[in-house]
Amino acid sequence: MGVRRTRDRTLTETTGRWRYEFGDMSTAVLINLRARRGSESLARDVRHHLPGVPMALTRTLDEARAFVADLRTRPHPDLILSGGGDGTAVSLLNEWDRDQLPTIGLVPLGTGNGWARSTGSPPFQQAIRRIARHGSRPWPTRRFGLVEVEGVLSPWAGSGWDAEVLGDYQRIMKSLPHEAAAWIGGFPTYMVSLFGVTVPRMVMAPRTNIRLINTGSDALAVDASGKVVRVDDGGAGALLYEGPLGVAGCGTIDEIGLGFKAFPHAHLRPGRMAARVYSAGAAEGARYVRRLWRGEYGLPHDAPFLVDACRMEFDRPVNFEIGGDVIGQRTSVDFKLARQKATLLDWTKLAA
Repeated sequence: MGVRRTRDRTLTETTGRWRYEFGDMSTAVLINLRARRGSESLARDVRHHLPGVPMALTRTLDEARAFVADLRTRPHPDLILSGGGDGTAVSLLNEWDRDQLPTIGLVPLGTGNGWARSTGSPPFQQAIRRIARHGSRPWPTRRFGLVEVEGVLSPWAGSGWDAEVLGDYQRIMKSLPHEAAAWIGGFPTYMVSLFGVTVPRMVMAPRTNIRLINTGSDALAVDASGKVVRVDDGGAGALLYEGPLGVAGCGTIDEIGLGFKAFPHAHLRPGRMAARVYSAGAAEGARYVRRLWRGEYGLPHDAPFLVDACRMEFDRPVNFEIGGDVIGQRTSVDFKLARQKATLLDWTKLAA
């Protein structure tokens, strides 16, 4: 490891291709080099427009954790820019004290970028210039509810054929050279994964069954017109759905990436998270993919609810994802609306 003092009094440490820098602490920047659009060249834009800010170029979660650990030993920055996908932001968020969550500016360098899109985030170079022009004025922010699952805070988590196609998609992307993956783009590769790999495999596979059980306050449902309605006998312990699994999950944001509005009802009722089971098989889901993508109500086999805690039970192990990253297989998962909220930079109120 080499350590040197630069002219702008920035400390730089390098280990292989990882480095992080410490200077002015009002803003910090993390760039995930493994994100689809992540590259070391982006650091030049940061140094040019935000000279001296703490910055990390990371390739692993351990490297990101080391950067956060160092930040936590110093006066906390007013804003941390997270350059990556939703998974990068989720990892960054969960490395902090739950009672002292930082203000995060999401900058889309990943594939889905659903959370970043929810805040109106511009491309990376534009984002850095806008941050530089804003100066020392207070940051405009938005507060987002969070789902807590297995001790992790995230804007969404779930299972089903979406997790299956994500796993197939990630395998395809990892098999491509980084430059080729960036050039082809996420959406075309996702469609190839969906129609070329996941759907053919799952059409032949036996269906998984799921039980959705309310474990919190009286559950609410969303009807075919998008209206919130009461669930009869929907208190704690109520069985809200039992049957085939297509895709299921809980979220506090409507979009989970690539424009896919998986939880269009997420903001219908404060103090609730969206829970949804879409029970169509992969083939029928592919036929309705356009309506699903747009978040339309009234789809056949759709069961949308609003809850503050629930459990999903599966009759066989299924892939499970948190914030866009597949974390393994599960047969039972407990979700609850976290008491913490994420404070994110509202790019729509930051001068262009």
